[in-house]
Amino acid sequence: MGEVSNELMYELLKQMHADMAIMKFDISGLKTETSNIRGTLASMHMDIHQIYTRLDRVDLRLEKIERSLNSGNLPSAARILSSLKPDWFR
Repeated sequence: MGEVSNELMYELLKQMHADMAIMKFDISGLKTETSNIRGTLASMHMDIHQIYTRLDRVDLRLEKIERSLNSGNLPSAARILSSLKPDWFR
């Protein structure tokens, strides 16, 4: 095996340093992307929660309508049905 000079070691260390700088840059980009994905997932989680909340309210209103229809109390059923208009329609 040949003798290793200081110049050769220095060149190898410089190349390793450059490669590590590239890796640091790539890792920084991955951290940013991961953070963005985490924010998107949190937003989607909140959207899904709001959808479930809205569905629960619709379910409760439907149960009220069914109870009114089953009890034969038609005037109150008509009142409940008229309250089902979306907020933007009023």
